[in-house]
Amino acid sequence: MKSKSVEITYRCGEDAAAAEARPADADAARRRMNDGNRAFADLFAQIDATAGMARRVIPISGQDFGLGGVGPGAPSQRPYAAVLGCADARVPIELIFNEGPNDLFVVRVAGNTLGDDVRGSLKYALDHLGGSLRLIVVLGHSGCGAVTAAVDVFLDPSGYLGLTSKHSIRGLVDRLQVVVQASAKRMASVFGADVARRSGYRDALIEAAVATNAALVAHTLEREFGSDAAGGVHAVFGVYLLSERSVWAPRCGSDEVSGLASPPADGEGFVEFANAVMRSHRIRAMIEGAQPPRGGL
Repeated sequence: MKSKSVEITYRCGEDAAAAEARPADADAARRRMNDGNRAFADLFAQIDATAGMARRVIPISGQDFGLGGVGPGAPSQRPYAAVLGCADARVPIELIFNEGPNDLFVVRVAGNTLGDDVRGSLKYALDHLGGSLRLIVVLGHSGCGAVTAAVDVFLDPSGYLGLTSKHSIRGLVDRLQVVVQASAKRMASVFGADVARRSGYRDALIEAAVATNAALVAHTLEREFGSDAAGGVHAVFGVYLLSERSVWAPRCGSDEVSGLASPPADGEGFVEFANAVMRSHRIRAMIEGAQPPRGGL
């Protein structure tokens, strides 16, 4: 049986001009990232459907490696998006968005939570890289370990005792408790008070909390750093599905869930968002103990 393999090549050559271009505004930046993730997911879908090799070439600019007569010294930073992602090693952020070096300013922390260090890093990017930066992305991922720990403490509060001396881990769990409790409350409202007895309740609560956390952090960053000016920076969110290699994001007023989405703007928007999460095929399938549908719908 012929083995399956994927080959991803970074190439600095005649097609590098495409790598040098930067999106003009936040909408263009989001489209580029969504297109890049679809290309990445399609590459693996292609290998899943065949027994051969799937290949993709990502053009990069020699300027990002100090080549091409840019002068002495290190090349300048010129990312078009800042990404707050989880520290999980299974989420290679540049790869999953089909990007190369110097395209993304990446900050990673367990649970993609919003602490002072994260805020400071993003503020630095906005203050010093504003010439190219157009988008802030908050990226959660399925099966997040930090969110799982918070859900398990919610389901069995006695587990919190084991965290009393683990200050850093306890801090992460504490930050995530609000979204876990809000997700559990909405789940009970939509599916009934006995939903906690369903076989897939824990898994569904984890995934709902992952999405809610990403949306809430994006909303917070939009309020703190977003700009109404033309060409200004805006925040979006999404959840990277490890098994499908695609981005999933329920959103207000739509059944669309593919690709990065804008966060809710206010309290009413978050209620609508929570309902969109619960009515998604992915969460419903988990509650019923079934395999979530392909595509994360």
